[in-house]
Amino acid sequence: MHDVPKTTTSTPGLRERKKQATRTALAEAAVRLAAEHGAENVTVEAISEAAGVSPRTFFNYFPSHDDAFVLVDDAVGERIRESVRRAPADRPPLDVVRDALVTELDGFEGRQELWALQSKVLQRSPHLIQRGLKAHVADERALAVAITDWLDTTTPGPDGPSGAGIFPRLLAAVTQTALRVAIEHWCEHPGETVLADAFQDAFAQLAQGLPRPPG
Repeated sequence: MHDVPKTTTSTPGLRERKKQATRTALAEAAVRLAAEHGAENVTVEAISEAAGVSPRTFFNYFPSHDDAFVLVDDAVGERIRESVRRAPADRPPLDVVRDALVTELDGFEGRQELWALQSKVLQRSPHLIQRGLKAHVADERALAVAITDWLDTTTPGPDGPSGAGIFPRLLAAVTQTALRVAIEHWCEHPGETVLADAFQDAFAQLAQGLPRPPG
């Protein structure tokens, strides 16, 4: 495992932390109810009651019923993107995105059961997979923009921005794929691995050019 330098990000205030806690409670309630009853049988009212909030509050956090099952945290994504934008100019791009995600993954160990339940929910409800894919594509594109911002700030060309072409999108896509594979491996081996370690292992193999594993 590589030592990862901690990046500096702003600490959310009390109000923001309360909002994040409410969103997490709603998402967890949605996934647990869906795992037991099926997503199509779980209402906004039931999710809100389980989370201890009103149905009206539910729609302050999720545009629709189905969005609650996807578990995409916009606040986490924005912190990752901000960490990328603030990264030192001399860091290798692969290390920059790896470090930004590892900082967030440190807090995910308590959510292993929930991620495994969500995987089962999605498998039972194919229409949710499509919604999840759309959310992750949007997150990937936003990460690509952050990578572009970092490149333009740290390595501008003689006529202005670096014009990095497909590189930011490729790096963002590779990052999302590595994260998905790490999460799947983590959920399939409960108690045997740490998510941050699995993610860093995936990135170490990418950095080596994906050589053939030893026999």
